[in-house]
Amino acid sequence: MEKPVKKVVLAYSGGLDTSIILKWLQDTYRCEVVTFTADLGQGEELEPARKKAQMMGIKEIFIDDLREEFVRDFVMPMFRANALYEGQYLLGTSIARPLIAKRQIEIARQVGADAVCHGATGKGNDQVRFELGYYALEPNIRVIAPWREWKLDSRTKLLEYAEQHQIPIAKDKRGEAPFSVDANLLHISAEGKVLEDPWQEPEEFVYSRSVSPEKAPDKPEYVEIEFEKGDPVAVNGKKLSPAAMLTELNAIGGRNGIGRLDLVENRFVGMKSRGVYETPGGTIWQAAHRGIESITLDRGAMHLKDELMPRYAELVYYGFWFAPEREMLQAAIDKSQANVSGTVRVKCYKGSVSVVGRKSPNSLYSLKHVTFEEDAGAYNQRDAEGFIKLNALRLRLAASKRK
Repeated sequence: MEKPVKKVVLAYSGGLDTSIILKWLQDTYRCEVVTFTADLGQGEELEPARKKAQMMGIKEIFIDDLREEFVRDFVMPMFRANALYEGQYLLGTSIARPLIAKRQIEIARQVGADAVCHGATGKGNDQVRFELGYYALEPNIRVIAPWREWKLDSRTKLLEYAEQHQIPIAKDKRGEAPFSVDANLLHISAEGKVLEDPWQEPEEFVYSRSVSPEKAPDKPEYVEIEFEKGDPVAVNGKKLSPAAMLTELNAIGGRNGIGRLDLVENRFVGMKSRGVYETPGGTIWQAAHRGIESITLDRGAMHLKDELMPRYAELVYYGFWFAPEREMLQAAIDKSQANVSGTVRVKCYKGSVSVVGRKSPNSLYSLKHVTFEEDAGAYNQRDAEGFIKLNALRLRLAASKRK
């Protein structure tokens, strides 16, 4: 029999679900609840969450601005890898979860809590991501996952519970919400309800961070991004902090209709789900990063990175941020970025972003070797004959056997 829970740290947004969870924890476990709300750049006012928690009798309330840490210590390492899950998804939700888990565990240690709690459902990826993070950092922590325990298994039951316990409900929560939203500085995602039919095109009201490409300006916008050791440090000549840099790229991408993605993905728990994502700044960032790598990375290093990338992305998506294999891959990726410095110019136009210029003091691009004009003996074209014949030897031997 498990010991009674004395104090639990709840990842708390102030929304309907986590407010109900807060009350449910008090009633079910008869324990002290500490709330933790993370500001990851979701663009919402967070003080209402504090007031709501106070109204529900919470004494210890944490509201932490984690935007700089989020971009510097989580998004930037991931973007050095050019990570894309299933070739498309920039992992905006996935990369936020280990930071939330990390901070929850830090708070639990600080306040002497013996348990942590999240509001992720039993069908999704987030339950795995949160809990793998908790256990990696605090192996003996007690984890409470209400959606796997309670009987409030429908929106109607949640609303009835809220009304029964006088939990304030936002007016738009009384009807059927059109979809579920997750947001942070890197992206905003929407899934569920009207998006559950993968044949139906998302309505324009689903999108909130970008104009439609059709309504984007008719004139392209050029942007210069400066990199140091694989990380962007300046936009259009202006040095910016990690969070400010991503905020600026989001604004540029958003007004040019960049970063929209309609994706059916494979969840870690086994089912397929349909999500609609907006990652305007991240889409520009990744294109620019690949642009600077194209002239600063050796071919072998670049190709090996591209081979490692799907595995790295899968680890992030599944929730293994704190696992030794992710850290091993990160060490190799970071080593590759030592000379990835310089400036990239991109063109943003009606939903697309294209690299149109790149320069670096560490450039491996040699005009005298690649030129179609006189190369002053930099490259002897006759050397290619032996190179080709050696590479063709096994093919010729196999062909002679077939004959």
